[in-house]
Amino acid sequence: MNLKIMLSTVAIVALSTTAQAETLRLLTWGGYAPDDVVAKFEAETGHKVEVTKSNNEEMIAKLRATNGGGFDLAQPSQDRIAGPQAEFGIYKPLDLSKIETALFIPSMLEATKGNTTYEGDVYGVPHIWGTSGLIVNSSTAADIKDYTDLCNDSVSGKVSYRLKRATLTGFAFAMGMDPFAAYGDEAAYKDILDKVEAKLIECKSNVKAYWDGGDEIKNLLRSGEVVAAMAWDTGGWQLNEDNADINYVAPTSGALGWIDTFAIPARGRADEAAYAWINFVMKPEIAAMITESAGNFTASQGGDANVNDALKQRYQASFPQEAIDNVKWYPVVPAGLEVLEGAALDRINAAQ
Repeated sequence: MNLKIMLSTVAIVALSTTAQAETLRLLTWGGYAPDDVVAKFEAETGHKVEVTKSNNEEMIAKLRATNGGGFDLAQPSQDRIAGPQAEFGIYKPLDLSKIETALFIPSMLEATKGNTTYEGDVYGVPHIWGTSGLIVNSSTAADIKDYTDLCNDSVSGKVSYRLKRATLTGFAFAMGMDPFAAYGDEAAYKDILDKVEAKLIECKSNVKAYWDGGDEIKNLLRSGEVVAAMAWDTGGWQLNEDNADINYVAPTSGALGWIDTFAIPARGRADEAAYAWINFVMKPEIAAMITESAGNFTASQGGDANVNDALKQRYQASFPQEAIDNVKWYPVVPAGLEVLEGAALDRINAAQ
């Protein structure tokens, strides 16, 4: 009789566990939910995962079309949350008590919470991140430590960067200004742009070429035609594989950072599975698996410890803790700034 009772109890518990298992419909980027991570999550939690790969524009379009339905967890960049939420109401506030916040790098968590807050509620926490900064050949350009050092006589004719917002922003910070703080004041932002424009025109003779694509700048650095450039961290680490003198450098005024987040759609129906996934993938050992897949690091505290030794060494050389804490995270860009920036970039390009 006791055995029958025990077996019945086991059966009830099993049925209860099955009933609580959910299917997580995940809207994410390529590489962010590799098959081996999904398999481990499903085995450990009982939840199932359906992965849909997308990008920022498609994510917003899909969630907008369904009023925040169709998915249980999405991964838009942090600057695609507060604005779309205000306009379309496509997310639900996060319950931070269900997230193991100790798993996150504190500075990234606080920056993302701040940039994804709307009407007092937090809508996003960080996952994958990357930066734009400097790629430097230390054998010939060891003095390049900040964006404005690209104007030094020592690298005349051997510099490259893009005619994009990142260049304007980086130079502004290196010149002692805070362009992000001026986003809400068009006149103040225009004043910053005018000063940066003058600086970029002044040192235009240092520029070998304005690059457009990642392969282009990597080839210029490989050939030695360019010895210092503004570019992405992953590009610098890839170049370092072939030439130990070339590596990514976080500028002294701060690298410019982007973060892809976790956000829960307004009509998601598997919140338990969503929070379970967030906590699972932020574990350092799981974060390392995602870094190996995506190529970028995560906001997991200690997540770099378990990646392959070569990539870990490159990352740690580029990002001591003070450099991570000094990253300037991109906030939401107010309407109208693109016009001002475009005009400044056009004048820089046309200047003789």
